[in-house]
Amino acid sequence: MPDTADETHMATAVALAEAVRTRTAPNPWVGAVLVTVAGAVHTGATEPPGGRHAEVVALDAARAAEGPDAAVGATVHVTLEPCAHQGRTGPCADALIAAGVARVVVAVADPDTRVAGEGIERLRAAGVAVEVGCRADEVAAQLAAYLHHRRTGRPLVVLKLAATLDGRTAAADGTSQWITGVDARTDAHRLRAESQAIVVGSGTVTADDPTLTTRLVEGPDPRRVVLGTAPAGARVHPCLEWGRADGDLGALLDRLGAEGVLQVLVEGGATVATAFHRAGLVDRYVLYLAPALAGGDDGPGLFRGPGLATITDLWRGRIAAVDPVGDDLRVDLRPVPARGAA
Repeated sequence: MPDTADETHMATAVALAEAVRTRTAPNPWVGAVLVTVAGAVHTGATEPPGGRHAEVVALDAARAAEGPDAAVGATVHVTLEPCAHQGRTGPCADALIAAGVARVVVAVADPDTRVAGEGIERLRAAGVAVEVGCRADEVAAQLAAYLHHRRTGRPLVVLKLAATLDGRTAAADGTSQWITGVDARTDAHRLRAESQAIVVGSGTVTADDPTLTTRLVEGPDPRRVVLGTAPAGARVHPCLEWGRADGDLGALLDRLGAEGVLQVLVEGGATVATAFHRAGLVDRYVLYLAPALAGGDDGPGLFRGPGLATITDLWRGRIAAVDPVGDDLRVDLRPVPARGAA
């Protein structure tokens, strides 16, 4: 059975990580809780790129409060395996060993090839007790974009859609502002802040001239990517213009992944949504459903073009969550992994 104190401290570490979710990329958002032999608690979270990692922030907090030997014999709870390589900062595993900690509780191992168990093994080789798996499912969900990027080299793709309950994204004349309420739109802006890039089609840019910013929440604006050509003077500039929606989207994801994009938000319109969906490139679907009915079939739907030929061709996913957002409903949908897939 999991240790109750470990569970409690790891929950705190998860909350610390969530608080810096939008500020650490391309580094992972990590939280750490250090408990001294005397029971004092010191915390840390990953700083923006070039800054300290969560474990070092917690170590520094303990030393500042209690002196240079504060961490001797301590237990550290950390959401991700301590790193074991020299980057812009030194290896966290070495920092923990040098500080004299006695035990490290890790939620999930780091699949980064520069770590991949090396941090855990280095700690154990130095006599530090290491336990792995505390709140692992929760942390794996929190770090999904980072873990996916490190395993595949590509960003996690989130497709965001908004529609009436009968599946229409606009009226017959093309007007669509606003189907959902301000709470849903604010929630969607949080998705933007959590993503390092946002993708729309040139048709959406021409029709709506969106800014694609995070103006409704605190957080950085994502890098803007337009499939096609953005008109001169469009508010998405500066942006990356990439082919068309029927171009090589896999190559786009490869490029964004190589440039440190951990999560990309696809906002559409319908042609772009259809292209990513049919190519099997969507990792998460987020649908905002308004308590409204278009009442006919002359308004555009979520996707474009021919649908399924027969019911046996129906695409099926798994509903991961359903949450009210103001007067609207947010549905989080996941593809079902192919049989035999990891």
